[in-house]
Amino acid sequence: MKCISLFVIAAWAVSCSSVVVSTDFDKNWNFSDYKTYAFTAEAEQLPVDDINRARILRAVESQLAAKGFTKSGQPDVLIDLNLTAQQKQSATAMSADPYYAGRYGWGPGMSTTSIHVQNYVEGTLFIDMVDAAKQQLVWQGRAVKVIDQDVSPERREANINYAVKQIFMKYPPKKVGLYDR
Repeated sequence: MKCISLFVIAAWAVSCSSVVVSTDFDKNWNFSDYKTYAFTAEAEQLPVDDINRARILRAVESQLAAKGFTKSGQPDVLIDLNLTAQQKQSATAMSADPYYAGRYGWGPGMSTTSIHVQNYVEGTLFIDMVDAAKQQLVWQGRAVKVIDQDVSPERREANINYAVKQIFMKYPPKKVGLYDR
């Protein structure tokens, strides 16, 4: 489990790919009522190394503070965190149908196809907001990013901060009509 967890945090160490963010929420909640938060015990024990757990928690705390939240022993919402990693593969095929100049003029050569296979890992960070009184999930943000395991600690921290900031750009949710986009 520890090996997988370290592998998952590497997902947030990508330097060249973009973050894809999505959110979901329960439309029946008034998000302006939420002012205080606390992390769940599971979030505080996120199964990654201590350095990266601290980076993720600091990034979330920073974004919650920017949204006007304060940490509390009697919170309005509980913040839960989860990380996943998924091995993926992409393949690109390129065909070439060369012509050659032979004794009798131009003619078709042998067709060749080359296939380029790329293996990669896609990591997802989930940030869940749970109504503390009702113990109900009311908002969830997700960030998905391709992994680059060979980045510096500074780049890893910058990527974590960026992903968390992108998630919280979609909080509080905007209630829209059925046909609004």
